[in-house]
Amino acid sequence: MTGDSFFITNVHLAYSDPSLESKLWSVECHKGKVVNVTSYIKEEPSSTKCELDAGGGVLLPSLCHSHIHLDKCFILDRCDLISGYEAKIPSVYTAQPRSYSSSRDFKEAMKVTGSAKAGFSLDKEDLLRRGLKLIRESVECGVTSMRAHIEVDVQAGFSGLDVALHLKEEVRLACHVQIAVFAQEPLFSSAEDTDPGPNFHLLVQAVRRPGVEVIGSAPYVEPTIEQAKKNIALIFELASRSSITLIDFHLDYNLNPNSEPLIYEVIKQARNFCNSWKADSSKLFRRRITIGHATRLQLFTPEEWRHLQDAIRDLPITFVGLPNSDMYMQGRSQANQPLGAPRSTLRVPYLSDKYDLQIAMSVNNVENAFTPQGSVDPLALCTFGAAVFQAATKTDIQILTKAVTITSKVAIGQTNVPLDLFPQPGDTADFVILHGIRTLRQAVLNPPHNRTTIRNGIIVACRRTRRWSAVQKLHVPQTITPISWWWYMLFPICWPCLLINWVSEPRKSHLGTVILFIRVHID
Repeated sequence: MTGDSFFITNVHLAYSDPSLESKLWSVECHKGKVVNVTSYIKEEPSSTKCELDAGGGVLLPSLCHSHIHLDKCFILDRCDLISGYEAKIPSVYTAQPRSYSSSRDFKEAMKVTGSAKAGFSLDKEDLLRRGLKLIRESVECGVTSMRAHIEVDVQAGFSGLDVALHLKEEVRLACHVQIAVFAQEPLFSSAEDTDPGPNFHLLVQAVRRPGVEVIGSAPYVEPTIEQAKKNIALIFELASRSSITLIDFHLDYNLNPNSEPLIYEVIKQARNFCNSWKADSSKLFRRRITIGHATRLQLFTPEEWRHLQDAIRDLPITFVGLPNSDMYMQGRSQANQPLGAPRSTLRVPYLSDKYDLQIAMSVNNVENAFTPQGSVDPLALCTFGAAVFQAATKTDIQILTKAVTITSKVAIGQTNVPLDLFPQPGDTADFVILHGIRTLRQAVLNPPHNRTTIRNGIIVACRRTRRWSAVQKLHVPQTITPISWWWYMLFPICWPCLLINWVSEPRKSHLGTVILFIRVHID
């Protein structure tokens, strides 16, 4: 469907007021913007009106991947099976339990992914196919924007970036692919180095490419804590020397209480660069620092959380929890403890509500060694989160939904972000319609498969199931009490009704009817 004006009718909206949530609405869009929201009045279809009847489904802001890896998705088939155990496993004849090692799990994932990544430059068609598959499936789920992390290093070169820039242009009408050039590998080659190595110099070249919008790194992979802090400073300096206004760190990805939280180094560097940001007012509004993972913060006490809240203050910092990866990768060293591995991902509803922090959620990886499980659907994170965070109140449901829609769009620096979960005049007409449900609670706790994705007032995807089942609707016979039969007998004018019931009921009830009829006449 195309055209300047577009109407979405017969749809439920995610109002917090139950009386408004239960009503049906019509949303009028013009040139990609919402211009009017009115109560739904059923009318005859018009051939001159571009209209979508939502069938009573629920309309939400479109979904957003605030953190996803486009280049290393769907490569699990070329990675060795991850054991999750230390290299030396005791004999099966001993009574000693197997020993888990979370550090080895991550190093193993890095190793097998690195081997797969080395082949990226040799098969760009494979990169293109996998990247397109991820984008297409995401759009079908309701995603209209994403931050795609693309690794640039001596192993991958610029192969992933070349493909990502091509895909960005190919799918621009359906989805905005925001490219983040990202250093997953260390910027320093060894612990003795004082200057960054070849990975950093490749990153400098990548930032200059047209179409690149974000720069990022993973400081925790550096050989030393000092180099990790230098990593953070180098990224800020590189961004300040270029047109890049968006910075993204994979940060504090551990559950070690003795490790220094690097979030404070990010805050320090951000404060240092604040003056230069304010000097360039044209870029100030789009400045955004995004922090992915941050599992180390899960160990914070309430006092430490309040200290972090005060330290951030007015800085444009947004956290992104990555539940699928965090829960899979972290905490395995505690597998033999009574409760096993902890809940090692940021508690989105609790932290958002208690400390007023901006925390989004995102998918991160799909079918690779870091995250072998899970789909591309951001709404699936909300369902998972309801269990992991023990969060299903009305407020929790709203926070979880915003985490994969509004807050995720804020995290990637979008400027056209809606103010709430229901559409208002002036909002960009980017929506996902969830069919077959009526409430926001259903959307989070049991999201449906059938969906329609709308971007800039244009339908860009429609996903439907084809159903077949051997289980059909059963005929449930109506039961008639004995008193009703006596009334039939007393009034002959009702006897035709008796005959109709006798014919329509199953044979078992026919016999009872005949016996009752005979008894009446004998008496």
